[in-house]
Amino acid sequence: MASILIVDDSIVARAALGRMIDATSRFVVVGAVATVGAALDFLDRHRVDIILLDLELPGTDGLTGLPDLIAAGQGAKVLVVSSAAGDGAVATIQALALGAADTLVKPSIGGFAARFAALLEERLARLADGASPHHAPLQTRASAVPLPTVGPFDIVAIGASTGGIHALSALLRAIPADCAVPILITQHLPASFMSYFAAQLELIGGRPCDVAENHMRVRPGRIVIAPGTGHLCLARSGDGVAVRLTEGAAASGCLPSVDPMFDSVAQLFGARALGVVLSGMGRDGSIGARSLAAAGAPVLVQDRGSSVVWGMPGAVAEAGGATAVLPPEEIGRLIATWGGRG
Repeated sequence: MASILIVDDSIVARAALGRMIDATSRFVVVGAVATVGAALDFLDRHRVDIILLDLELPGTDGLTGLPDLIAAGQGAKVLVVSSAAGDGAVATIQALALGAADTLVKPSIGGFAARFAALLEERLARLADGASPHHAPLQTRASAVPLPTVGPFDIVAIGASTGGIHALSALLRAIPADCAVPILITQHLPASFMSYFAAQLELIGGRPCDVAENHMRVRPGRIVIAPGTGHLCLARSGDGVAVRLTEGAAASGCLPSVDPMFDSVAQLFGARALGVVLSGMGRDGSIGARSLAAAGAPVLVQDRGSSVVWGMPGAVAEAGGATAVLPPEEIGRLIATWGGRG
């Protein structure tokens, strides 16, 4: 059974969450504490699979303590369960950017009903399933393809989902501000997050970041992210390339989906493109990765060890579609080295 540590200053919330978790058939609460300090002490003595973290805590708040809890957890996934973690909330994006695996809005006292219990079990199951991949990575970091064999490229297309914001942060920080290659990003997030998400990436990446709009030109040195309402595709526009948003059904069922973006980039840029698949649940991007590979473009995927969930990158690697399997910061250094050359 997967072991759970609850970090919440409310004794009522700890008891309610504990009853819900212990009522499941695959999860067990092994600790329940009221502060970040107590959680760090617990993790110094015990290993757990998942940490449930409230954000509003006495002393060190949940956001401030999140990086230390991730480090102390030694691979434990953090699920933020907080009333401050609503759709579009600044705290939600901050938690995901700091490495939280997922978020769930905590109901008011008295609101811990059957519907919330089902949502909680579903979130825990996703994290537990994602933390136990069926196969090892295609390549390890030590045996990754040497950087020179990847070749130059004129555009980077990145797909990500659960855990992807933290990986994107590491990747973008490794790219110097003077790297001119344009970067497209499809990250699975609700539409209400996108404006704040763009502002966060602009700050982290040290380059302008726009939420994609129809007919927007793709320009050097900028990041363009898919909106929550459409797939980020490209089309020729005069002597350049412009955004073309689509809303058709994708094989993954996601909106936005990574697959249409990869397909579009493969058609326009061929071998002069680079595809990247970061941490995420499911298989979105695996179909588009085949299109990129068929066009001669390299596809890099995040390694299992640094992924919150090795579903999306694992699907590409296990299908033989990964040129290399690397931590996100190494992918960023590769982009800095080869983007726009030749």
